[in-house]
Amino acid sequence: MKGDRWVYYKDIVPQDMGGGVTRRVLAYSDDVMVVENTFEKDAVGALHSHPHTQITYIVSGAFEFCIDGEKHVVRTGDTLLKTDGVEHGCVCLEPGVLIDVFAPYREDFVED
Repeated sequence: MKGDRWVYYKDIVPQDMGGGVTRRVLAYSDDVMVVENTFEKDAVGALHSHPHTQITYIVSGAFEFCIDGEKHVVRTGDTLLKTDGVEHGCVCLEPGVLIDVFAPYREDFVED
């Protein structure tokens, strides 16, 4: 829940987003949110944009990301910046996990 100081992974119910993507909303407040996304090979994060700044850290796997029309393959340890309103999406090349940080938090990701 929003504002929880301690968020235990074992207590987070994963959300099946379909198409080989699973989301876990981790800690968040009004100002910032951390989300884990797990992708199966060939899963797609469709091109989209939103009014949030988003930083993505590649925990594992390999992904082809498109940000504002520019494509790059990224792997474990790489970090991406997607500013407010910029169109972005990805295709998973090797099964992996992404950590997304949003500012402010994504109200559409939670049911507070």
